[in-house]
Amino acid sequence: MNSLVLFFNSFLSYVVLLLVIVIVGAAGFLLGRVLRRRKDGGTSVSESAAAAEDPNDAK
Repeated sequence: MNSLVLFFNSFLSYVVLLLVIVIVGAAGFLLGRVLRRRKDGGTSVSESAAAAEDPNDAK
């Protein structure tokens, strides 16, 4: 019985660690998306189209 309690203690410890890692990763991902959208929100459509064109394209 004692070894079963030790096993569950160790198992739950790793589950909690996994949850913390997932939560921190998700928070970083969402924060990165919000900051990227805020940064890209300042550009207009014409600037975005001009940036997408190849600067070495001779017309």
